[in-house]
Amino acid sequence: MNNWVCLAIAILAETVATTALKASAGFTRLLPSVLVVLGYGIAFYMLALTLRSIPLGVTYAVWSGVGIVLITLAGWLLYGQKLDAGALAGMALILAGVLVMNLFSKTAGH
Repeated sequence: MNNWVCLAIAILAETVATTALKASAGFTRLLPSVLVVLGYGIAFYMLALTLRSIPLGVTYAVWSGVGIVLITLAGWLLYGQKLDAGALAGMALILAGVLVMNLFSKTAGH
């Protein structure tokens, strides 16, 4: 499997797990709690596979940057959390940083 696909799966699984963590109400609700455990298990397994060929710093930058944006969007869509101009600008800068690193840096391992 392509290492960037593994990283994308890791990010999506972590997003699902973190979103379910809020829904688990402190692990008092079974289904969201199961999603948390499975999601984080899949996320870390796929992240470990990713680290076989993508440098650690690049992997973590993409993982955390894209994860922050997806979790913020999940909070907005599912839990009605508000996003102001500062939050939107910050997310745009995070995504810009991930793109710059991957498009213009030789450390990205392309």
